[in-house]
Amino acid sequence: MKKDIILAGVGGQGILSIAATIGTAAVNSNLFLKQAEVHGMSQRGGDVQSHLRLSSKKIFSDLIPQSKADLIISVEPMEALRYLPMLSPDGWVITNINAFDNIANYPDIDKVLDKIKSLPKHIAIDADKIAKDIGSPRSANIVVLGAATPFLDLDYSSLEDALKSIFGNKGNKVIRANLDALKAGKEFAENNLY
Repeated sequence: MKKDIILAGVGGQGILSIAATIGTAAVNSNLFLKQAEVHGMSQRGGDVQSHLRLSSKKIFSDLIPQSKADLIISVEPMEALRYLPMLSPDGWVITNINAFDNIANYPDIDKVLDKIKSLPKHIAIDADKIAKDIGSPRSANIVVLGAATPFLDLDYSSLEDALKSIFGNKGNKVIRANLDALKAGKEFAENNLY
């Protein structure tokens, strides 16, 4: 098993929670893990990205070579496009469709989404709406993670256990909200494979 994953978004959107969940699930599944994070101006709404490399064999580099990523998981659509040169020809893009419009020259969102929808392997999900619909508007990042679960090659239960561990000190209500968000994203992806 080998999976190279780019996580992308804007500061404050929960990229590090996604990374922690995947990383915890991988380690608990006895996989090797390497991670490299670039935070940029994350506290000011700047771009955030993380390289996650999972494997059943030892990993020597924490950076993913260009055109070798199996997945781009993004909570912001323009950030998904930023990392397309990293995607392998057979790779998947999983992204939220809602723009974090924090710059004056943000491109036309319809053009951004058209580009994403032109990719042969993509899941474009309205994670914000799904999170609101399940009563947990702050869990859009976990909805996006849920949409990526069919492509992670990790047991779904290992991701659930990771969420329980990571959010355990926040109480059962927060744990349940994140588990519901993960499930809702997974169900969306399974019903909308392009």
